[in-house]
Amino acid sequence: MPQLGETVTEGTVTKWLKAVGEPVERDEPLFEVSTDKVDSEVPSPAAGVLAQILVPEGETADVGTVLAVVSDDGAALAATAPAQPAATPAPAPAPGAAQAAAPAGAAAAPAALPVSEVPSPPATAAVPAPTAVPAPTAAPAPGTGPAPIPPQGGEPSRRILSPVVRKLLDENGISAGEVVGTGIGGRITRADVLGVIDARRAGGAPAPAARAGAEAPAAPAAVPRTAPAGADEVIPFTNIRRRTAEHMVRSKATSAHTLVVKETDYERVEQVRREHGARFKAEEGFSLTYLPFVARATAEALREWPHLNSSVGDDALVVHHEINLGVAVDLDHHGLIVPVVRRAEELTLRGLARRIRDLADRARTKKLGADDIAGGTFSITNAGPFGTFLTAPIINQPQVAILSTDGVTRRPVVVTADDGSEAIAVHSVGLLCLSWDHRAVDGAYAAAFLARVAEILAVHDWAAEL
Repeated sequence: MPQLGETVTEGTVTKWLKAVGEPVERDEPLFEVSTDKVDSEVPSPAAGVLAQILVPEGETADVGTVLAVVSDDGAALAATAPAQPAATPAPAPAPGAAQAAAPAGAAAAPAALPVSEVPSPPATAAVPAPTAVPAPTAAPAPGTGPAPIPPQGGEPSRRILSPVVRKLLDENGISAGEVVGTGIGGRITRADVLGVIDARRAGGAPAPAARAGAEAPAAPAAVPRTAPAGADEVIPFTNIRRRTAEHMVRSKATSAHTLVVKETDYERVEQVRREHGARFKAEEGFSLTYLPFVARATAEALREWPHLNSSVGDDALVVHHEINLGVAVDLDHHGLIVPVVRRAEELTLRGLARRIRDLADRARTKKLGADDIAGGTFSITNAGPFGTFLTAPIINQPQVAILSTDGVTRRPVVVTADDGSEAIAVHSVGLLCLSWDHRAVDGAYAAAFLARVAEILAVHDWAAEL
């Protein structure tokens, strides 16, 4: 399991892009992994044949865990896990015969896991299981899937738990003893905890503890819900959907959300887009949208109103001097991710447009790393292409504000000439909506910031930056 960011400790294999027996080239995408930070494609560190998959789809593994074996000729399929007593580790593959699919430069990992720790693929998997070993527990009934490996050693409270699992347990009031670990060595995975949470919501009792003599926890009170009718479709949450839900609920419980909205005149922006848009697309390869203009105006305004470029600490406001703009990217309606444009205050309009485009493209092709979405200090979400009127976004923790750019339309407005006379003209107009944390600033401060963003959009010499 590769290290996908400084704070990432584990990941879930969501999809194998190659089947056992298929050839794979070095740096060719081998599998997809989901962490609590980002979803990514992971390339193969070696060329050869995918001889064995040790961690099937849906399983969570710690960073550094051997996930698969790539060999020169596929011969390692039958040789990497010979049958022997469960407590005896399997010998490493012969030098040069096979390489573990772990990140280059990572800390040395064992060439193969102890046999007792090699998980079997699910019953529906199309790949062969590792060589059979004596089962540590009674065989499961037909159709029930592999039996969970019992935890190795000690009370549940002393099990090694990853930060993600421990957080889920604490937030939902679940004891480790209530969860049967299906990971390596009986380790509790994120999926195990989510299974208990789902069982509680469905009104069923979670699985009892696997330790001999342990008393099964009492079933929680049933949560009322509507049973699906025959024509209904039940779609389980994906990892990114679960993480988004957790993050949004936590944000609403953390920040004192308040909304301020400002009508904005985009006429000068629209003039520049009409005059320079064709040349810009020819030079850069993509269209000049409203978003880079809003990002540039936001970065400029945050210099003057820095308390919105901050986070709430322990009875204090932590003001960030670098403006790292998070820009929400829709993943073809399958999720949302917020990559970060670092030091946005140093970029021109053209530079911001390039960075936003690059991050969006890499987000949609799963080429982002965890560090690409870390360290944001202020976020922008752009629903405008869908013609929205007004959006009240949820703050991206631990930030204190997020700006929504909604639809821009042509409509009549009153304009004032230099001599004070008024006239009716047709301009491009839209709303800017700022959700902000009332713990950090008050309404006048937030409104003044938003007015400054609108002013920059309306009067700045945008052509000079192109």
